[in-house]
Amino acid sequence: MSRPVSDLSAPARAALGRHDAIVFDGECVLCSGFFRFVLRHDRAGRFRFATAQSPLGQLLYRDLGLPTDAFETNLVIVDGRIHERLPAFAAAMSALGCPWRALALSRAIPEPLSSALYHAVARNRYRWFGRTDHCLMPTPELRDRFLDLPAAA
Repeated sequence: MSRPVSDLSAPARAALGRHDAIVFDGECVLCSGFFRFVLRHDRAGRFRFATAQSPLGQLLYRDLGLPTDAFETNLVIVDGRIHERLPAFAAAMSALGCPWRALALSRAIPEPLSSALYHAVARNRYRWFGRTDHCLMPTPELRDRFLDLPAAA
């Protein structure tokens, strides 16, 4: 299930522009690994990024009715649609193209099973993969790939 970007507030839409984006928990080792994987394989530079802890990340989570203190889902925005949970992973892999597009087959996992698996990993991700004590900060060369709220927001 995905939602249109038009469901977001005007400041959130302005910050996203027409970019495809990934919003991830910058303190979660697994989530930051997902970010680094996408960054490494996004040869076309299609995706922009924001951490869930950033002002933009917080706004997006609020707009979507998600908790702003427990980031159990990455958000993946592709072609004007917002994806959460396992469909977010599938959307990102599909957008990366071959050979990663094959991982989008995760969409074929039946809903009750995919939700149960996703929530089990989300609830235990800090224990299984670790947590940093600080939010990820982009290097100067990556800074242009990160999204911010407009100054007026």
